[in-house]
Amino acid sequence: MKHNFAFFRSFNRLRIATVGTIVLAFGMFAISQAPAQNQNDSLDKNKKSPYAAMAEAPEKAREKTNPLVGDSDAVAAGGKLFEQHCAECHGQKAGGTRHGVSLLRDEVQQATPGTLFWILTNGVVRRGMPVWSKLPEPERWQIVTFLQSLTRPSLTRQSLSGPSLMPKPASSQSETSEPRQPSEARDIPKVAAPQ
Repeated sequence: MKHNFAFFRSFNRLRIATVGTIVLAFGMFAISQAPAQNQNDSLDKNKKSPYAAMAEAPEKAREKTNPLVGDSDAVAAGGKLFEQHCAECHGQKAGGTRHGVSLLRDEVQQATPGTLFWILTNGVVRRGMPVWSKLPEPERWQIVTFLQSLTRPSLTRQSLSGPSLMPKPASSQSETSEPRQPSEARDIPKVAAPQ
C-alpha cells in the first residue's frame, strides 16, 4: 500500500510540473508579444506623413494672417533667419535632409501662414523639430514670409545652383521675363566629335 501512495505522489508532482510548464510558456509568449505590439504601434506612428503635424494646427491658428506679407525686407530677413536656425535640418535650399523635411513640397507651400507660424512656434518634437517659441514673434513671421516666397515654380535650375535660396529683390524680378535662350556660340556646350 505504501507503494501505491508513492505512485500518486509522483503522478501529482508530474501533473503540477506539466501545468507549471504550460503556464510559464504562456507567460513567456505573452511577454514576448508586448514589445512586438509596441514596435508595431511605433511603426504605425512613423508611417504617418511627416507633414501630418500641419493638420493638427487648431482652426484659430490656421486663420492667422501674416502681418508681413508682401514685405521684401521681411523675406530677406527671414532668409537670414532660415540659414541661422533652419538650414541645418531642412537644407540650405530648403529641399530637406535626413533630419528635416523638404519645405518645397506642396504640403508646406499650400499651408496657410497661420499653420506655418503654429508649426514654428510649437515644433514637431516627436519628429525632432524643436520648439521655436523663444524666437521673437516678428522673426517667426519673417521666416514664414521667406518660406512662402519659395514657391516651387519660381525655383529654376539656375537659382538652385546658387549658394542659397535668398530670393531676388522684387525690383530685379520681372513677371514677363522668359528663360534666356542660348543666342551665342559660347552658350552652347561643345561636344567632341566621334573619331
